[in-house]
Amino acid sequence: MAAVRRYGEPPFTVAVLHGGPGARGEAAPVARELGRRRGVIEPMQQAASVEGEILELEGFLETHARLPVTLVGFSWGAWLGWLFAARFPSRVRKLVLVSSGPFDASYAAGISEVRFSRLTPDEQIEAGRLMDATDRPGTGEAEAAFARLGCLLERADAFDPMPEAAAPVDYRLELFQRVWPEAAELRRSGSLLEQGERIACPVIAIHGDHDPHPAEGVRAPLSRVIADFRFILLERCGHRPWIERHARDAFFSALEASVS
Repeated sequence: MAAVRRYGEPPFTVAVLHGGPGARGEAAPVARELGRRRGVIEPMQQAASVEGEILELEGFLETHARLPVTLVGFSWGAWLGWLFAARFPSRVRKLVLVSSGPFDASYAAGISEVRFSRLTPDEQIEAGRLMDATDRPGTGEAEAAFARLGCLLERADAFDPMPEAAAPVDYRLELFQRVWPEAAELRRSGSLLEQGERIACPVIAIHGDHDPHPAEGVRAPLSRVIADFRFILLERCGHRPWIERHARDAFFSALEASVS
């Protein structure tokens, strides 16, 4: 997998950031659609720390994009874009947060329970086994379990997904296990939200009403921190809006307006 995928024609003014951490390539449909009207890059993050991912993104943007850039971050990528915009405010023209995790830890407590409640009993048992297997890193079994668990959770996260609409994902278990605890601690300590005080660009959040990550955990905290903030809630929409039968068109319409 290339370190950076390019869509459309230069100049490359938009960067689409995947989630995970460690779910490389999952945001390709978003980058591809935006690339119909402008130059877009899709960086494949592989640094194994939060700080490393911020600096790695800086290198990708310095090399491949025209600054200031519009960042479109999905899930973990929304947090990464947020942290980057706080660190380098002059280099970000707009920040679009798609299906972000909540910025206040108090909103995150029930996410796993919601996801598991949407699985069948057999899938719940399988998910439990897969989670145990991912605790044995460095083995092919653990990597395969992480990828399979990702597929199960994608199903739990969706409202009414279209068949074969999702992109192939290069899941990296080690990246997740090293980056996510750091990111979760930033949220728990309040540092994640506080860093938004240094963001100088407009921030737009797009979120599905069926997303297990509660929309209010994005809307309420960011409304207090960002002066130029807009929140868009999509109906009948799960965590990945571009695969949703009822919300896909509304999502891309809102996204296009946000990056223009």
